Amino acid sequence: MSDHMKRLAAPRSWPLKRKASIFITKQNAGAHSVEDSMAAVIVLRDMIEACDTAREAKRIIGNRDLFVNGKAVKDPKAPIGFMDAVSIPKMDLYYRMFITNKGKLTLVPISKDEAAWGLYKIQDKTVVKDGKFQLNLSGGRNITLDKNDYKCGDTLKVEYEGQKIAECYPFAAGACVLIKDGAQSGKIKTVKEIQVIRGSAPNIVVFSDDTQTIVDNCFIIGADKPAITVEASE
Repeated sequence: MSDHMKRLAAPRSWPLKRKASIFITKQNAGAHSVEDSMAAVIVLRDMIEACDTAREAKRIIGNRDLFVNGKAVKDPKAPIGFMDAVSIPKMDLYYRMFITNKGKLTLVPISKDEAAWGLYKIQDKTVVKDGKFQLNLSGGRNITLDKNDYKCGDTLKVEYEGQKIAECYPFAAGACVLIKDGAQSGKIKTVKEIQVIRGSAPNIVVFSDDTQTIVDNCFIIGADKPAITVEASE
């Protein structure tokens, strides 16, 4: 995989000025895809605008002043991606990486309390040693439990300290969902019904406005309203 990238070739989800310069810092491999994340140094300089140059951004990171999901960032190229909580305590700045209704990455200002937890979609489940259940979550996070209490597609509210599950938002009728991919990317809607398709085709989610998409495009963000701070979808 290439370790450099031209701005013109950067993913369309990146909120960049395409002709400001030739190259842009590419993030290292990590928990997020290239389309769903940006390098920490770019987030600091271009999105938060906490500094003017990449050298200043690297100094902030070197001083361990930038935190993502409660942990200090050490690598300037570390990926900061969708649903990550970004904090700079010395500047009293707290954000969550989200997407706009145009499908572009954006930082939404949040409170200090909200920066202590995040939402994670259950993507898969596996049985591990001693008969315990491992939940494979979005963002590269895994949680091991004694009981099989959750379903794939549900979203968990996880506190970063201690990785404690505070709440679960089931993928069911009435749930508030963010459409993450597809033609309706960035829209926030309410689930009306889930149509189970027999065969290998993905199940279909029908929303309250009678639009629809496949289940893989959906990310539950609340029981009946968003549990996180979001920007207006329109």
